[in-house]
Amino acid sequence: MADVRQPVRESSPASRRGAAGVRAPGRARIGKLTLRTDPWWRTPLAYGLTLGIVGLYLLYAVFINKDYYWEPYISPMYSPCLTANCVANSGWGWFGSIDPVTPALIIIIFPAGLRATCYYYRKAYYRSFFLSPPACAVPEPRNGYKGESKFPLIVQNVHRYFFYITLIFNAILTYDAVIAFRDHQGNWGHMGLGTLVLIVNAALLWLYNLSCHSCRHAVGGRLRHFSKHPVRYWMWSQATRLNAKHAQIAWASLVFVALTDLYVRLVASGTITDPRFF
Repeated sequence: MADVRQPVRESSPASRRGAAGVRAPGRARIGKLTLRTDPWWRTPLAYGLTLGIVGLYLLYAVFINKDYYWEPYISPMYSPCLTANCVANSGWGWFGSIDPVTPALIIIIFPAGLRATCYYYRKAYYRSFFLSPPACAVPEPRNGYKGESKFPLIVQNVHRYFFYITLIFNAILTYDAVIAFRDHQGNWGHMGLGTLVLIVNAALLWLYNLSCHSCRHAVGGRLRHFSKHPVRYWMWSQATRLNAKHAQIAWASLVFVALTDLYVRLVASGTITDPRFF
């Protein structure tokens, strides 16, 4: 029986330039898409469905421009509310009224930019939507590979800047969670289910940023000797431990942002009543 794994040598310079990966010259030619027999397609399918469902909901939340504030709760999609057309007592009004731009449309640029350029999310949507590649040991449909060295993918390199900017948003959302310990009249010492929701949302967003690869580089990069920088080494060690769970935190924080917006929206619209613990 002929060995299908025997390589086919190609000496044409054009063929060497036009193929990469499993189609590169000298690689074995296999008729099947992949030799994997497990249901490898489930993971990229799950990625795609989750990103699609959450993405569509957040797109709806950005443009609906109502039911995002019920004192003291505000949706993370609309905080900080920077336009003059914010719901009363919910905004800062820095930019005046910019119709038809909603307050959320200004905010979403930064968290969306962080996640779109995140190393983990790049893996998720490259596999799900672009099949590049769809899974390990499963070839992508393209003949060539250029990486992220040209436009538009070279823009992925701005990830670290989105990382620093979203730290400010995390601080604001933490403030919102603290403010949520007031009642509807502004009195302190009260807590409802919405307070707990905002606290968990802020915590997950902090964990997402702190587990980010850029965070590890920020606290421990450009050092020649960790022994001379024990504090930064400790910070880098903690960021590294969190980084091992970055994938799980990324999904949890993304889904919970949508759930937090949904909860505030349901309370603000009168669909549900916020249970008060004390």
